[in-house]
Amino acid sequence: MPATARAENWFSGDWYLTVGVTGLVAPNFEGGKKYLLSAQPIISLGKAGKDARFVSRNDNISLALIDDGGVRAGLNGKILFGRDNDERELRGLDRVRWGGEAGGFFEFYPTDWMRVRAEARRGFRAHSGFVADIAADAFYDVTPTVRVSGGPRVSMASSDYFDAYYGVSAKEEAASGLSEYHPKGGIKSYGLGGAVSWKVTEPMTTSLFGEYSRLAGPAADSSLVRERGSRDQFTVGVSATYRFDFAM
Repeated sequence: MPATARAENWFSGDWYLTVGVTGLVAPNFEGGKKYLLSAQPIISLGKAGKDARFVSRNDNISLALIDDGGVRAGLNGKILFGRDNDERELRGLDRVRWGGEAGGFFEFYPTDWMRVRAEARRGFRAHSGFVADIAADAFYDVTPTVRVSGGPRVSMASSDYFDAYYGVSAKEEAASGLSEYHPKGGIKSYGLGGAVSWKVTEPMTTSLFGEYSRLAGPAADSSLVRERGSRDQFTVGVSATYRFDFAM
């Protein structure tokens, strides 16, 4: 079969575009101890298949290549916003450029009321390291339109990731006053998260969520965290999304 025909066959079919916005209160930078109110866009494009039994706000942009209802796997990515180092605690450190992460995901349902999901991604532009996230969520439908969910999370990363966000070079030490620090790879954080979601209409969903993570390993040992930040990271917020279905 010609390559153009294969491409047309793959692109043809039903697709969805989900757009929305999240308003949240979170640390002013990764590892920070001050909190800021901010807004972030939500954008997700994918090929429509079987409806996922559970979706979390922590799920990054995903395109399932395998989906039999009980197991899903495929490609995923994440948009990373830059760190301009305007905060007083960050002055003298190298800025982190905006960029992204690309990789894959795998999820399965050990029971009808729990989903376990793992993501592994490699960064580009913002950092050149590897990141892995694992989460387990129990969920319960209070009504046909209201669902509560929550469970544990753990994140790991390579030394290149930690160097971008938590490392302090000799030059940065002189400019910032922080102790020099060259991290290795390891566990980044562990914690808990939960949400209450309300399906307002078939295409529109809103949610209230909260997350707590405890920085560990190379992140917790960073002089940026020890001297000017906090190992305890809290996030609370609300989100609203709208899904558009279309065919190609």
